[in-house]
Amino acid sequence: MAIILGIESSCDETSAAICINGEIRSNVIANQLVHQHYGGVVPELASRAHQQNIIPTIQEAISNAKISKNEVDAVAFTRGPGLLGSLLVGTSFAKAFALAKNIPLIEVNHMQAHILAHFIDDPKPAFPFLCLTVSGGHTQIVLVKDYFDMEIVGETLDDAAGEAFDKTAKILGLPYPGGPLIDKYAQEGNPLAFTFPEPQIPGLNYSFSGLKTSILYFLKEQTKQNPHFVEHHLTDICASVQHRIITILLGKLKRAAQEYAIKDIAIAGGVSANSGLRKALQELADSQDWKVYIPKFEYCTDNAAMIAMAGYHKFLKQDFVGQDIAPLARMSF
Repeated sequence: MAIILGIESSCDETSAAICINGEIRSNVIANQLVHQHYGGVVPELASRAHQQNIIPTIQEAISNAKISKNEVDAVAFTRGPGLLGSLLVGTSFAKAFALAKNIPLIEVNHMQAHILAHFIDDPKPAFPFLCLTVSGGHTQIVLVKDYFDMEIVGETLDDAAGEAFDKTAKILGLPYPGGPLIDKYAQEGNPLAFTFPEPQIPGLNYSFSGLKTSILYFLKEQTKQNPHFVEHHLTDICASVQHRIITILLGKLKRAAQEYAIKDIAIAGGVSANSGLRKALQELADSQDWKVYIPKFEYCTDNAAMIAMAGYHKFLKQDFVGQDIAPLARMSF
């Protein structure tokens, strides 16, 4: 019997989960609405909200799993990457809990955990597989050879795909978080209404800064000619922007699958919840004879279930850390 408490606090969601013998029994997420007033995550406010949320969130996760805190065998926590102030809250609580209960402490890489979310439910991908990991802070193509043997074969050279979604939403005057709203409006628009350039980046790497700039200049020029342009064409703008981001993402993914001769393809991270991306990936998979793996929505965004699952597989290896461990804002595989 192995009962793992997972704690996630890398950005603006406080989350706790219980994993029992590789099965997620509870997954509780506390969102922070305060950031909506500022159009983005404010790090200092995020860390304060984590301090308020972490104890009730963990208590709820333990209660929902129908266990007591004395039954927990190890604590897994997000060490990084993420906002340092937010990571400090989760790390400090995990260290204190493990010390008080005299149980092992397990560090988890947030980006690896997103990939390991695919092992929460069936069907599970077989090794090796490729995973496109897309979020507000990261865009990576990862060759996954084993649970903790992962190689980044392509990544963004500047901005992440999720940031391109959010910045576009901000330019359009949509409230934070704007990415899901672009997805919503895009479903009603014409993806070919407006054309945006595709970055010419060699290899498997990405770049989204140029795309963001071209969207900004396009909207400035159009609104100069017609002040009501955005209002009249919102759905078509969202559909066209989303279409370009998706074609950029999947174009490199297709190339990676061909280069590595792999047909098991997964997506992970917050942007993998985008309905347009999911649909386009499935259509590409049908044409390429791929097996596609997409986590449930609740396991795409930041959550502790993926941390607990990663912690469980580290627990099996007895891969523990000491009380001198510190969070890392930047953390590689």
